[in-house]
Formats: sequence, C-alpha cells, structure tokens
Amino acid sequence: MKRFRLNYTCTVAALASGLLLASLTANAQEIIPLYTGAVPNSKASDVQESAERGMFRGVTKPTLEYFKPAADKASGTAVIIIPGGGYSVVVYNGEGVGTAKAMAEKGIAAFVLKYRLPSDAIMPDKKIGPLQDAQQAIKLVRENAAKWGIDPAKVGIMGFSAGGHLASTAATHFEKAYVDNTSNTSLRPDFQILVYPVISMRDSLTHGGSRDALLGKNASRQDVELFSNELQVRANTPPTYLTHAADDKLVDVDNSIMYFETLRRQKVPVEMHVYPKGDHGFVFRHPGWMDPLFAWMKVNNWINN
Repeated sequence: MKRFRLNYTCTVAALASGLLLASLTANAQEIIPLYTGAVPNSKASDVQESAERGMFRGVTKPTLEYFKPAADKASGTAVIIIPGGGYSVVVYNGEGVGTAKAMAEKGIAAFVLKYRLPSDAIMPDKKIGPLQDAQQAIKLVRENAAKWGIDPAKVGIMGFSAGGHLASTAATHFEKAYVDNTSNTSLRPDFQILVYPVISMRDSLTHGGSRDALLGKNASRQDVELFSNELQVRANTPPTYLTHAADDKLVDVDNSIMYFETLRRQKVPVEMHVYPKGDHGFVFRHPGWMDPLFAWMKVNNWINN
C-alpha cells in the first residue's frame, strides 16, 4: 500500500477556507481549563499559542469548550470532539465547533477539545501529551456529570483524522492512566466515533506526517506498535462508528477497514460507512454525512428516539 505524505495543513486550509467563519467561541456556554493546576508533562518554553482561520497552533493550556443542548432535547449523552490536523494544527472550527453545534441540536452535550500538539519544545515526552489531554477530558466530563446533566455512563469520544488517532488511542489505552487519577474515575469512553481516522503508525497504513509529529522520524518499533491502535483492540474496546471515503488520498481507507476487522473479530459492536468518493475532509463537502451517525446513536440509545 502506498504511504501518503501530503501536506495536511495546506489541504485542510484549502478545504475549510470558505467555511470557518464563526468565532472561536460562537454559541458556547463555557470554556473550561482542562487542568486546574500544573499541566502534566510540560516544561517551560517560548511557544505561544496562535489562531488563524479557525485553526490553533502552539497550544500549551488545553481546554474544553462546552456546547449545551436545549433542556427539552437533552439525552444525557456527552461527546468529547477531537479535531484533526496531522498532530501539527488543531482544525478547531471546521471539525470541532461545527460538529459540536450539530451534536447539541440532537440533544448531546458536546465538548470540543483544544489539545496540546506533540512537541519536544513544550513536553518532556511528546508522544503521550495528546493522550493525557484526551484522558483528562474524559475524567473531567465524568466527574462533573451531575453539574452538566450528563449520564456518566454515556460519555463518548469522537475524532477526525489525526484526532481520530487520538480518540482511538483513548479508546484502546484507557486501562493505564497517563494523568493523575487518584479517584479511579473510569477513563474508558462509552463509545467512539472515528471520521477518516489515522489508526495505524505502521508504514503500510499510516499518515507519515502524523506519525512523525507524534513519534518522531526515528520511532522505535515498540512505540510504533503501541500507538498502532489496530494492535491494541481488546474485547472491552468501546462500541465504534467509523466513516471514511474510499478515495481518501491523505489517510488510506485501509486504516478504518483494518480497525473494523479487528473490532469485529473481538466481537466489539462496530458500524462502518464508506463513501465511494469524497477524499479527505469529506465532511466539508457532504452535508448529510451525519445522518447515518445519528441513526446509529439512536439505535444505541445515545440519542432520544
């Protein structure tokens, strides 16, 4: 299989240039710091956060942005949304805010994660930094479930592209806490939704830019296998929804197909929708792409019927 090394940032910018018009806090009820104290696995640096065209770089203080559903629609379900960006930017508005608004309309409490991108400049161990933020997000939402009207047994995670890699990492690495968890709060998502995800770090499947950003250009075999999430699936991996385009030139659809097959063999409930065309970032061109997702959520009682 061909390994694609296209420039993710330029691709996303081209796709989203006419779509990322909302402000970074449009219609959000609350922006919540992910950590109340020191950010774990961080070190002093001159890195400054920047935002341009709805995308973030240089995040050092991760947050959750909360989009609350109307009281008469609220299902008790929550989803943590992880935008993509090749682990080099966070495509915050296009994949995060837009998705959160659609989720809230369906009665789902939506939280957009602005996470730290792996960087030796700000982290002693860059490969676990994004996972720490994803785990902390799950922990924070669960521990505040009563405050936000959420069922702590209905907290899912959703990721796009490299954000899909992070979401699937959270869904397969939850038995080890990479953040302080003295309360033993469950870090396991109750479901995972993966949209054109990077799943594997192996040469035959991975998106090279994402792997290099997360693991470095000379990644060890041990790290490659640890973060190849198709190798980490177990029987207790959360129920999964996958969607991808067959003609994706940036992240090969075989990432989703391989993950589907591994989940199926472990008897994990999994549903997959593959569009024949749409390429990477098809959510910007297919306005109805969430319809089968919402149908899946209804069947599983994460959306009120």
